Amino acid sequence: MLDRLITPFAAGPMEQFEIFPIVPLSLGGLDISLTNSAVWMLIGSGAIIAFFFMATRRAGLIPNRVQSTAEVLYEFVSDLVRDTIGTEGRKFFPYVFTLFLWILIANLFGLIPSLPGTPAATHVFTTTSHLIVTLSLALLTIFIVLVYGLWKNGAKFFKLFAPSGVPIWLMPVLVPVEVISFLSRPLSLAIRLFANMFAGHVILKLFAGFIVSLLGAGGAFMVFGIAPLLGAIAVTALEFLVAALQAYIFAILTCIYLRDAAHAADH
Repeated sequence: MLDRLITPFAAGPMEQFEIFPIVPLSLGGLDISLTNSAVWMLIGSGAIIAFFFMATRRAGLIPNRVQSTAEVLYEFVSDLVRDTIGTEGRKFFPYVFTLFLWILIANLFGLIPSLPGTPAATHVFTTTSHLIVTLSLALLTIFIVLVYGLWKNGAKFFKLFAPSGVPIWLMPVLVPVEVISFLSRPLSLAIRLFANMFAGHVILKLFAGFIVSLLGAGGAFMVFGIAPLLGAIAVTALEFLVAALQAYIFAILTCIYLRDAAHAADH
């Protein structure tokens, strides 16, 4: 009985990141199957929509808890956009707000433990623990930065790579450095979020594995299971903080890059 109970937790730490099809589909030889990753993306998006529907359905002057939470989130991101980009940043608020909430919910949902003995298809999947997901979000952000920067500033957008007041003789060194720095932005955005979520879940799985092994050994070894149990609790608490912090970092860096695009001509 104990073996059947702990088997899901005794699996390797990398198995939690496995993507597999839930609804196999193909189109012209192209695999477009609905995967566990896609399902949890949809669940996260649906949860956000449902939350704000509930928050705004019966909005009043005296807000209830759901409305208060929604207003706090709204004001938090609104202040972030305004303080970072300026009044011109209002047009980017819907994008930054959606980005922040989507990453936050994806990170938090990934911390929901799966029930022992349940099939893999029902296990919670952390979508932000895959580089392709975080890189897609980062590339979308940089694409918006490029399009808006060129649309608003024209050729002056390239002053980002050659700031005013820099001696001409320094330009051959400075420009390549600035170009490389700009091109590395999507990688730094993507890898930071991916690495934090990936590493945290691996550590949690390792602690769970230690607990399972010690409990399965029985006898005096069960006492030693207390240490990894406490470690797992501490890491879980830290992961909640990391989940929120990484969403905030992604959002504020997005605002900084959009600010550079909006004021490139002033450099």
